[in-house]
Amino acid sequence: MSSVQRQVRQQGNGQKHQPTARAALTPTVLGALAVVYLIWGSTYFGIKVAISTLPPLGMLALRFLVAGALLYLVLRWRGAAAPTLRQWGWSAVVGLLLLGGGTGLVTLAERQASSSVAAMLIAVSPLFSSLFGRLWGERTSGREWLGIGVGLLGIVLLNLGELRATPLAAALLILAPLCWTFGSQWSRRMPLPSGLMGAATEMLTGGATLAVLSVVFREQWRTPSPESLWALLYLIVAGSLLAYSAYMYLVAHTSPALATSYAYVNPLVAVLLGVGLGSERLGHLGWLALAVILAGVVLVIWPGRGSRRGAEAETS
Repeated sequence: MSSVQRQVRQQGNGQKHQPTARAALTPTVLGALAVVYLIWGSTYFGIKVAISTLPPLGMLALRFLVAGALLYLVLRWRGAAAPTLRQWGWSAVVGLLLLGGGTGLVTLAERQASSSVAAMLIAVSPLFSSLFGRLWGERTSGREWLGIGVGLLGIVLLNLGELRATPLAAALLILAPLCWTFGSQWSRRMPLPSGLMGAATEMLTGGATLAVLSVVFREQWRTPSPESLWALLYLIVAGSLLAYSAYMYLVAHTSPALATSYAYVNPLVAVLLGVGLGSERLGHLGWLALAVILAGVVLVIWPGRGSRRGAEAETS
């Protein structure tokens, strides 16, 4: 993970980040993908455990405020420059979209949906990301569109026999990737702090927004169970400090389809954990669907002929 942290996107103060080349599948990119694939796949189950005795928005506020504060203090101790007021403002916009709208809506939905279903419906993220990317001139190759289509077919097969969510939960799980992918694409053009400081400020501002929402909606706190506290700790360290930083690297240095390809692998990890630890069930159709989903991932991340994904980016 240290190599990912050292190579997180570089953005000049007050400058827009405009990735122009597609990053090759370097060890750093593959490492970031592995972190996001595995850890974020497990956070759906972690969220389910955490909100069993913790209020959803309040739990997320704690998660991101603690993780953001730790990362911010470490970076400042190591000599990183403090963000400008303008950078704090744009970080708040990204934090609101990604952490408030994206993660927040997923967490609220998991009160009425299984962790596996939550991960399954989030698998539309690569489609939304590619569509939003086109607003800013990003191109999605035919092979990537094929991979997105295959992945969505897998989601359809999975939902035919395995979908267990209320209409409200399903609606929230569709809105969540809309907020997340739009915020991810827009963040590439915002004047955000460079490197991991961008992730720290986004978590701090997003966590503050979630804390305000928790108060507005009058969430009730009660004594949390040890399982919820352990789940919260895991979400802070692994889900936020490690995986969120790796994801922001992928957003800055790879194509929209590749950066969001985690949405196809996360259901596999989430289902395995849900079946193994959460007493959720998956039939033959479900396992077939997961195989189709993984085929879609391969099509999305497999390097195309003549494609070079340079890790360098241009600022304008």
